[in-house]
Amino acid sequence: MKIEEIKTKVKKNIDKVRYEQSSSAPWLKFYPKLGYPKKGVYPECTIYELLERTAIKYPDYIAYEYFGKKATFQEFDEKIIRCAQSLINIGVTKNDIVTILMPNTPEAITMFYACNLVGAVANMVHPLSSEGEITFCLNKAKSSYILTLDALYDKITKIEKDVNLKKIILTKVNESMPLVISSLFWVTKGRKIKKEEKYKSNVTLWKDFIYEGKKTSLKRSDKKDTELAVILYSGGTTGNPKGIMHSSRNINISALQNLSIADVPAGSSILSIMPIFHGFGLAVCFHTLLIAGGKAIIIPKFAPEEFGKLIKTYRPNFLVGVPTLFEALIQTKLNDDGLSFVTNVISGGDMLTPELQKRVNKYLEGHGSKTEIRVGWGMTECVAAGTATPVGNFLPGSIGIPSPDNYVKIVKPGTEENVYFDTDGEICIRGPIVMMGYLDDKEETANTLRKHEDGYIWLHTGDMGSMDKNGMIFFKSRIKRMIISSGYNVYPNYIENVLNSHPSILTSIVVGEAHPYKGEVVKAFVVLKEGIKKSSKLDNELKEHCKKNLSKYMLPASIEYRDSLPQTKIGKADYRNVK
Repeated sequence: MKIEEIKTKVKKNIDKVRYEQSSSAPWLKFYPKLGYPKKGVYPECTIYELLERTAIKYPDYIAYEYFGKKATFQEFDEKIIRCAQSLINIGVTKNDIVTILMPNTPEAITMFYACNLVGAVANMVHPLSSEGEITFCLNKAKSSYILTLDALYDKITKIEKDVNLKKIILTKVNESMPLVISSLFWVTKGRKIKKEEKYKSNVTLWKDFIYEGKKTSLKRSDKKDTELAVILYSGGTTGNPKGIMHSSRNINISALQNLSIADVPAGSSILSIMPIFHGFGLAVCFHTLLIAGGKAIIIPKFAPEEFGKLIKTYRPNFLVGVPTLFEALIQTKLNDDGLSFVTNVISGGDMLTPELQKRVNKYLEGHGSKTEIRVGWGMTECVAAGTATPVGNFLPGSIGIPSPDNYVKIVKPGTEENVYFDTDGEICIRGPIVMMGYLDDKEETANTLRKHEDGYIWLHTGDMGSMDKNGMIFFKSRIKRMIISSGYNVYPNYIENVLNSHPSILTSIVVGEAHPYKGEVVKAFVVLKEGIKKSSKLDNELKEHCKKNLSKYMLPASIEYRDSLPQTKIGKADYRNVK
């Protein structure tokens, strides 16, 4: 046998071993002991229909609580039906796109399920988005209907000429608050909101919207659970916003997978702090608990200094959030048994450091809780969490094992070539929670969803990690250049583009700077054009320019002026070496 033939044969054998090591699902051996099903059984129904089953089963259980005001599942279902009738009344039909530009409120979550009931697509957009971002999301989705806050109406009027909105539905943060609290809110905050003497003809207030639809006949959608139901937004590899398309089946299975790996008895409660416009908040903090008969304690805006008060007031069983939330938790003063009712603590959205993990577990134990913090890993492209650390498994840096019906493998970056155990590479995931694709972006979809030699479609996550021989996965870093600030993905080149569009800026570099609470904040280095001088007036101009064009969580915490910025050998801005 020739030497070349021997080398080829050896290479094929190595490739076979590499493939088997990465695709044999070694984590499955943990499932029997953990009580996980090897394969899930998922009903073929829409997002609303899955919730409806819960409402029929637990009509008198509390579905949500908002500043002390509660709604049973029967009442919640009735509200959804009324909202669905109202959508039909204003002309919404199957596959129309309804934008929900809202924080967590009863109206927002009601609208989400109502859209699904009539077959419309819920276009979930961050309420702190800039005018440019809102315009982009409305036009990208071709959305003609929007639900938003009266406080944001001024933003909508400024972009209305650039979008095609048939109907604008306005609500208030205090719409569903108890009377006393609602009055207090108006005195302290509500009266600061600009009020219009007369709205345009395409504007309707929430109460009028609901009232006017009460006599409209409800027509349930015949939409299949595999069709487009939700659009969520995330930055793509280029930093531009990407509309991530999910079906009812994606969202439902994500929630059902969560229930298969966590004990969620009917009547359990969760602090729904994570926002509904984020996959983590929508699928975990709302849909998972609701379909289990649990109660969502709706929090429209989270303030770390009020965390202790929230816990004492509502006594939630589930605490779910990003690592910065748990930084706030361990700074909270509680009695020794102040967390005795907490049964599940889950961190996601960013890397939980081993140090913080230990501190949180010590805090939980010291305050009467018998649980430990678990880590979930995922991305919006797979709804929320694709893996999670098993109960009782404390391995520093681990993001756990895949949830039932999810499969993970590690490949050499830039390829589809599997790597060995304990070798760093790109994390790829496949399963029923993986997105349908990016909205109107075939190229980015093809780059991210790839068919491998095994015949399966794998989601290339852009995250670096490794897998040990037991199937335990370890997250290392992000391949994409990205800043994580309070759990939000911030793309530096997106901010650089905004900064560079200012007439006084020649060039810029944006990096992440360590922050004790947020993890990272944005720091910008800028070079001014020739003849432009630093001044307090320019400082203010740049701040206003950023506020107009960037979401609040993207705003630079500091801007530093430089005479020049480092460049790579091929002339690109060298963000790795800026100091």
